[in-house]
Amino acid sequence: MRLMIVEDDTLLGDALAQGLRQRGHAVDWFRDGTQADAALAGAPFDAVVLDLGLPGGDGMSWLRRWRQAGRVLPILVLTARDGVEQRIDGLDAGADDYLIKPITIDELAARLRALVRRTAGHAQAVWQHGQLSYDPASKLVHWRGARVELTGRELALLEIFLSQPQRVLSKSTLLEKLYDWSGGEPEGNSLEVHIHHLRRKIDPAIVRTVRGVGYALGTGEASS
Repeated sequence: MRLMIVEDDTLLGDALAQGLRQRGHAVDWFRDGTQADAALAGAPFDAVVLDLGLPGGDGMSWLRRWRQAGRVLPILVLTARDGVEQRIDGLDAGADDYLIKPITIDELAARLRALVRRTAGHAQAVWQHGQLSYDPASKLVHWRGARVELTGRELALLEIFLSQPQRVLSKSTLLEKLYDWSGGEPEGNSLEVHIHHLRRKIDPAIVRTVRGVGYALGTGEASS
């Protein structure tokens, strides 16, 4: 997943970003809503972790603005505002989840997985696609019952395909979801290398090439 954190506390923002990156996610961290708003217009984020006490504009205002603008990506509010009425207001304004600080990084990661899973239409914790199964929590992949060892980037790429199984994804979209802005520009052929490894480790048909457009998830059945 490519995640956005909007948090003005330097220590907390850095800890959240590093913790989620260690769990295999691409993460961009912004300290105010204006920066976050500009970033949302320029990259395909899968979910947002939003603080409410932000400089230059309250997080609730940004939450309402994004929903009114038609942004449908999951937004998880993470705040010190723990009153019942405040929680109700946050959820009614469009938050998909509302958590009170402090929180462990493991719980935050689990909440984000649940939000993205529901958005992708996966009711079960383990995603099944034909003979392929993937557990986003444990990062375990099985093909025809046998475990497949993938690198962190390969897992992230497979998760992108599984979250949008009917869609053809362009190279630029895939790269934007795989890499956050903190790591610099990826090497020119990095995507093709990752796709080659998925095909070699799982099955040649697991990723389809759509010429002139991009790539899509395969059928989930073994190639002949």
